[in-house]
Amino acid sequence: MTTSASSPATLILAGPDQPLLESIAAVLAPMRSLSPVLIPEPVEHMHRDPRVAAASIVVVDLDARNKESLAGLRSLMGAVAPGAPVIVLTDAFDDGLARWFLQIRVADFLRKPVQAKDVLRSCLQALSAGTGLPDQGGRTHTLIPALGGVGNTSLAIETAMLLLRDGKEPSTCLVDLDFQSGSCAEYLDIEPRLNAAEIGPHPERMDQQLLEVMFNRHASGLVVLAAPGRPAQPNDVDPAFVLRMLDIVSSTFAHVVIDLPRRWDPWTDSVLAGSNAVYVVTDMTVPGLRQGRNLATALAQRLPEVEPRVIVNRFQQTSMFGTGLRKVDAERALGPMFAGAVANNYALLREAIDRGLPLDSVKAGSNVSADLRKIVCAPA
Repeated sequence: MTTSASSPATLILAGPDQPLLESIAAVLAPMRSLSPVLIPEPVEHMHRDPRVAAASIVVVDLDARNKESLAGLRSLMGAVAPGAPVIVLTDAFDDGLARWFLQIRVADFLRKPVQAKDVLRSCLQALSAGTGLPDQGGRTHTLIPALGGVGNTSLAIETAMLLLRDGKEPSTCLVDLDFQSGSCAEYLDIEPRLNAAEIGPHPERMDQQLLEVMFNRHASGLVVLAAPGRPAQPNDVDPAFVLRMLDIVSSTFAHVVIDLPRRWDPWTDSVLAGSNAVYVVTDMTVPGLRQGRNLATALAQRLPEVEPRVIVNRFQQTSMFGTGLRKVDAERALGPMFAGAVANNYALLREAIDRGLPLDSVKAGSNVSADLRKIVCAPA
């Protein structure tokens, strides 16, 4: 919800801990851009309050160990105005709860005890970054490799290019989340500008303006968010930084494509849970099909809300009487998780990588692009 320059944003502070709400309101009092309204009631009753639908932002204090409170939060998310951020304060917190908050589109969550100034900072960031999802677009495609060297980065780049070309406007962002050895920027011959080492320890500083400086725009119009590689260094990127960054990106672009590393990081679950489409990438080998099936099955069991599908890359058609694997073998091995096969065109991919170009710039309408389009651009 937007507010005019003469009308302050209405900020609802709700929950049973009235002293906490009053301390936050006191810090907010000097802010002319925010008008706090206290509702000292449990979250279970809030969705019935007409003030919720008119609020620009809502901060709610809840007991995450109480199932009724969690159900009340879900009802509240359906009662707020489209685009109005909801920030949660809670003293019980774990990875599962973080994933659920991400699923229901909570803008931010702070662990109690919390300082009033931290709540203020979160409110200002949520309002300035527009963390409410746009009414259209904002779809996130995430690709994760089942094995090393299966072409995950090449397919992620081509997926982003396909969505960019099909879009009504150039609003597609490719995000490389391999902070140790990511190569999206190298494949496109552009500079990786995301300074994770500097901003990573301070996720509260991340906003749309700062992130804009770290974007790099390819000549095609594709926006790339990638960090310089850090080989032989521990992966200590703060999960809060990754989720905050993706929150801003998803509210800015119509399409987001994530190149996810095979390594499992503390934020991997949350990224997958927040994606609209998850693709496990493997190759047309017996171990590849097995590993693709195993990873997709494990993801579905670990994250029931995720429905991963498997892309079989480097597929080469063999004759009925040939000795190689056939498409029917992949379909039989993967069952309903089989998303489709992408042709083996190693010469084209290698030329594109060596020249730092997207596939379409090397050869328009290639078999790789045609096969991938059938998978990622199919009607939802």
